[in-house]
Amino acid sequence: MRRPASMWSLETLGRQRLSKHFWMREFLYSEIGSFHEISNIPDDPDLALERGRAFCETLLDPIEETFGRIFLRSGYRSARLNAFGNAHKLNCARNDYPLECHIWDLPEVPVAGASIVIPWFADQYSTGRDWRDLAWWIHDHLDYSEMWFFPKLCAFNLTWRPNPQRRIDSYVAPRGCLLRPGADPEEPLQIRQDRYADFPKFQGISYPAGRS
Repeated sequence: MRRPASMWSLETLGRQRLSKHFWMREFLYSEIGSFHEISNIPDDPDLALERGRAFCETLLDPIEETFGRIFLRSGYRSARLNAFGNAHKLNCARNDYPLECHIWDLPEVPVAGASIVIPWFADQYSTGRDWRDLAWWIHDHLDYSEMWFFPKLCAFNLTWRPNPQRRIDSYVAPRGCLLRPGADPEEPLQIRQDRYADFPKFQGISYPAGRS
């Protein structure tokens, strides 16, 4: 699939299903792009779709099936849009930053990610729950590459890579790097499990008969 050349081909791209719960259109919306009139269209749609499917199937589907609907705060960004956001200090990392995860179609950088909010957890976080409870749950259940947590709503960047780094960082206290690539968690498994003992059953969503 080449870069969409018309509204109709862009519509077709948006209707591409990435996984059980997600379509490409959800990831194409950008406040930066809308306000500054910059189109957010992949340079290589096939590559963006391939990596987006791996991201959604590996990480987002299990989260949504456990906690309910996910809020996508920031999804895919084209290289042009991301560079504009970085140049104008709009909370976009530079395109060549090693932990940049929003540009899914750079040929030499196999990554896909998004900034998400889990409303179920955000409600508890707003009354003082520790963000690390969620970080350790994801670490113990999913094959993520990086997580980076932010103070507002406990939003976090979640990243898929074919060779996961297993790294956790945060701007929420305690700030800094909670887990470095290749390191073992300082907290033993039982203590981590006690943190999230009240979480919903993993992939606990129930479908009608005949659906999977």
